[in-house]
Amino acid sequence: MNIELNSLEGRAAVHAALGEPARLRIVDLLALGDRSPAELQADLGMASNLLSHHLRTLEHAGVLSRRRSEADRRRSYVSLERDGLAGLLPAATIRAPRVLFVCYANSARSQLADALWKRASPVPSASAGTHPAAGVAPGARDVAAHHGLDLEGSQPEELARVARVGDLLVAVCDRAHEELPASDRLHWSVPDPVAVGTPAAFEAAFSQIAERVKDLSARVSAA
Repeated sequence: MNIELNSLEGRAAVHAALGEPARLRIVDLLALGDRSPAELQADLGMASNLLSHHLRTLEHAGVLSRRRSEADRRRSYVSLERDGLAGLLPAATIRAPRVLFVCYANSARSQLADALWKRASPVPSASAGTHPAAGVAPGARDVAAHHGLDLEGSQPEELARVARVGDLLVAVCDRAHEELPASDRLHWSVPDPVAVGTPAAFEAAFSQIAERVKDLSARVSAA
């Protein structure tokens, strides 16, 4: 982050960056999930060079960051940096009968998101995988237990068997997001803790998902 957001100069830079309608629209789009520059370009109908200018301005102000896709390394995803944006994010709500968290194997990230959601929101939730593993990763069970959540009875499920019409679909990994057909869903670009395998990696994924769940649960109401 290039600017200390708690400083007067940092706060002024954030407000200046958000003072342009197109940049404020970018923040609105990223408030619920991550997007690639190509996805943002399609959403905004904006020339790539102009979009790049707006993204650089927001990045310099500490409003967003970028990371490479874990699936297609040619692709990157843009995420909001929520530090310093308290009270500035849009308050729009989504109505959905159920939230369905999806990742490739349904062995860690989507399981944790589902468990966290059940603790945070009365809106029903479930999880599934595009290629479900044989079982939930031990590291996911351990980090869930450390935070007072129980994954002992959970098993990976196939997306086609779990999905229902009307679900709010949240892809919590790049691979599932890029594999699924284009549709109206949210995407959280959370690094795969199973690939690293350390307790620290699972703790980092848990913390990132917990922050996302807290933010989204305040915006989703039962249909």
